[in-house]
Amino acid sequence: MIAMLEFTALVITTMFSAAAAVVLHWLFLQAAFQMMRPATARRIPVRPELVRRTAQLARALASRR
Repeated sequence: MIAMLEFTALVITTMFSAAAAVVLHWLFLQAAFQMMRPATARRIPVRPELVRRTAQLARALASRR
């Protein structure tokens, strides 16, 4: 009876620690993704003339092939 109780405690402790490890892993992964994002991604305005010239250049290069 005591062996079954100790085994049950071991299983419950293992499940709890596995769940805690998964949660911590997920939090650290989210933090890593947040740190990898460029800080200026939202502050740089899009310049339409660059977009138009890039599209023109892509069309010019595609027509040569």
